Amino acid sequence: MDSHVTRRIITTLRDERPHLTEAAASILAASNAQRLVAAGAALADPVRVQLLAVLAAAGEVCSCDLEAPLERSQPTISHHTRILCDAGLIVGEKRGRWMWWRLNEPGWRELQQTLARLSGPPLHIER
Repeated sequence: MDSHVTRRIITTLRDERPHLTEAAASILAASNAQRLVAAGAALADPVRVQLLAVLAAAGEVCSCDLEAPLERSQPTISHHTRILCDAGLIVGEKRGRWMWWRLNEPGWRELQQTLARLSGPPLHIER
């Protein structure tokens, strides 16, 4: 892309969509970009999406109760819950021998806000 077109894009963003430049600056911060990538990677697996659906429906679930609906072994469930937890999408609490999992509301709210700041009608840039 030539520099003339790049300048037009930047000018259009700054003038017409200041919220997009704020979002881009926020996401370009290394820690924010890493969190967004981790959430995207965590959501890129069907078993993890199913696990999230179970948690959303039930509110809070013991790891021991995830084997049947997910048709996966306990070690596999632990692997998937760790990835979702590391991405900030779920939180767990150890009770006795088992972990109890629930959606991490602040993590989801942050992800939704980031994605909402990036969305909007397409830019119309004159060449």
